[in-house]
Amino acid sequence: MIKKRVLIFILTFGLIFTVQGIAKKKRKAEAPQFKIITKVKTTPPKDQGKTGTCWCFSTTSFLESELLRMGKGEYDLSEMFTVRNNYLMKAVNYIRLHGNATFGQGGQAHHVFKSIKKYGIVPESVYPGLGYGGKKHNHSELFRILKGFLNNLIVNRWGATISSVWFEAYQKILDTYLGKYPEKFKYNGKRYTPKSFLDYLGINPDDYVEFTSYDLYPFYKKVRLEVPDNWDFDSNYYNVPIDELEKIVGYALKHGYSVVWDGDISEGYFSSRKAGLGVVPKDWDKTPPDKRDKLLIPSVKEKDIDQKMRRETFLTFETTDDHLMHIVGIAKSKSGKKFYYVKNSGGTKGRYKGFLYLSKAFFRLKTIAVTLHKNAIPPEVKEKIGPISGK
Repeated sequence: MIKKRVLIFILTFGLIFTVQGIAKKKRKAEAPQFKIITKVKTTPPKDQGKTGTCWCFSTTSFLESELLRMGKGEYDLSEMFTVRNNYLMKAVNYIRLHGNATFGQGGQAHHVFKSIKKYGIVPESVYPGLGYGGKKHNHSELFRILKGFLNNLIVNRWGATISSVWFEAYQKILDTYLGKYPEKFKYNGKRYTPKSFLDYLGINPDDYVEFTSYDLYPFYKKVRLEVPDNWDFDSNYYNVPIDELEKIVGYALKHGYSVVWDGDISEGYFSSRKAGLGVVPKDWDKTPPDKRDKLLIPSVKEKDIDQKMRRETFLTFETTDDHLMHIVGIAKSKSGKKFYYVKNSGGTKGRYKGFLYLSKAFFRLKTIAVTLHKNAIPPEVKEKIGPISGK
């Protein structure tokens, strides 16, 4: 009996030490990989669902951070109100160009500013954009119907004119899928229109500027960024060398301004959920595909990115504008490497619950453009580009 008790005692303590050992290893594995150096106030991550509207989610998140920076408080603004209005603007552009233009779900940051300047803005509670039911956004069916409608108008135009009511009919589709346009609404006990609500928030669309960095265009001049999602052929991107672009973003974050990031996440060395980071491993091409996961770590040795590499990857479509996110801070890895702390639009999924980290090398190679407040531009850059003009 005594031997049995001794045996149970030994096994119990052995189990306790084993569990403690496992827990210790787990804590060690989950130890913070990054230390946030600079962080801008931001709102919780949202989920764009099955839509190609990252451009609107990232820029709306940026505007919500702008309101926090301005001392206006925390707001949950409607992405789908802006998306709806962009579908209207895209349709007019597409029809007037007889279909010889991009009509897709995508867009750029400036499309948010152009939309709110023309139509205003509303809270999420006023226009959630879920007229088709459900709790998550899904524009697959809606987009097929919208494009089919427009293409039929164009194909059937020969020998006949387009009716004057096509635009009204087109809006009815948006009413059905996203919800009717809120001409007036009540918010916190006061009545607004979308335009008066924009005025109440104090956001000036002309205060925001886009930058790109390609030696295909003259530096320190405004250029047209030639990517499909720049569907309105906007020519208001200031073009600067990549070193300057880095300085602009660093200066902005240091002074409390966040940044909209437009770039490419299609490479295997970007992992939003499992690794929660984007890096450019030096030995990526030399490593067998089934062993590349081991390179997705903060301390990996990375390629040195210059202007030439940016041009080459842009011209060969290795770098495309397939995603926009919101840069809200700067972090350092345990090995001392610089990373950008970024808010995504896939909800709170992933290793860092809706946030992730982009290395300096990843930023230098995969950035297509950035958007920020004109007051967040370093003085020395302002001198080179001259008077700032917005949208």
